[in-house]
Amino acid sequence: MSELLNNTIVKVQNAKCAFCRFITANDTGKNGSHQAGFYIPKCAASLLFETPGMKGENKDKFVEVKWQDDFITNSRFIYYGQGTRNEYRITRFGKNFPYFEEENVGDLLIIAQYSQTFYYGFVLQSDQDIDDFFAYFNLSPEMTNQLIDVTQANSPEKQLESEIQKLIDKYTEFPETRQMAKFAREIYNKIHNITDTIICKTPDEQLLKWIDTEYRLFRSFEEKVYSPIYNRPFPNCQELIKFSNVILNRRKSRAGKSLEHHLATIFTAARLEYEEQAITEDNKKPDFLFPNGEAYHNLLFPADKLVFLGAKTTCKDRWRQVLNEANRIDTKYLFTLQQGISKNQLREMKHEHLKLVVPKAYVTSFDKEFQPEIETLASFIEMVRCKQLNQPSYFI
Repeated sequence: MSELLNNTIVKVQNAKCAFCRFITANDTGKNGSHQAGFYIPKCAASLLFETPGMKGENKDKFVEVKWQDDFITNSRFIYYGQGTRNEYRITRFGKNFPYFEEENVGDLLIIAQYSQTFYYGFVLQSDQDIDDFFAYFNLSPEMTNQLIDVTQANSPEKQLESEIQKLIDKYTEFPETRQMAKFAREIYNKIHNITDTIICKTPDEQLLKWIDTEYRLFRSFEEKVYSPIYNRPFPNCQELIKFSNVILNRRKSRAGKSLEHHLATIFTAARLEYEEQAITEDNKKPDFLFPNGEAYHNLLFPADKLVFLGAKTTCKDRWRQVLNEANRIDTKYLFTLQQGISKNQLREMKHEHLKLVVPKAYVTSFDKEFQPEIETLASFIEMVRCKQLNQPSYFI
């Protein structure tokens, strides 16, 4: 979403009332018309005046209009009611007003009222901005030239709810964990126009958004799948406990696996070479090996070009599990969603050559003394990329 479009949507959402229409040749004067300014239909008269104009008399008022959130014009709202005329217009924009040119025909004009004398005006020129504006407020080109019903705003939040509902309507059981994670990414990426380029620029942010979306998706599936069960009385306490354990175990199993799936998607977008669950010593299976298991087992491949990454949603008590999963690699990395660990634990991790990787937003939840040693997902990716740019690929 462009900055201009975002500003336009915000101003329309918070306005007393708002209006949109396409700019025509009549407005710009390019069809030989001598009319000046933007025509406003009678159905939108309340945008300009508190009371409608009376046939047989003219009325006007002067207002400030801030255009594109940038410059202000001292403009005139006028109703022509004398003689044969019966119309509303916005006039007086100044000699250098930039939106009365031939190329502005077909642009979308938006006017948002904030007080009786102050308005915002926007002109959207790109097809993408216009389409996205229509989508947000649930409009079609035929629904312009009238006041905007902001209650129909199709915000990203509403779109997310709608897409989740569409998806769960297709299923009677939980999708497999990898598929659930994929669905969450697809829904979020579709609504927010997330591309691989954006993922690579902001991996920490995108990961957290995907996790949040998947949590909401999973909860919706829980309601659909489990509600027929919990809406009936349980025959005894034991059955209730059994049912509760089923729910809790599914939640715990999904959370850990989905984190790995989301990380793998980010590593793929970043074009890193990696392998999931590659087998190392004693049949251990690290979550991620960079570049792969074959390079790990090739003793001619330099150990300092190998990278190990474990992934655990929380690691306060489980971080030691990863220490012996790849003996060739001295420094281990562990990605976690844990927010804050005691200084004693952090000291012990440092002693064991374990480095934490956490989402950028979580770094400040750790003791200041250790923050410089904690990697973000973005900095971890850059570290791996640097190793792989210089790795001896002929060994792989």
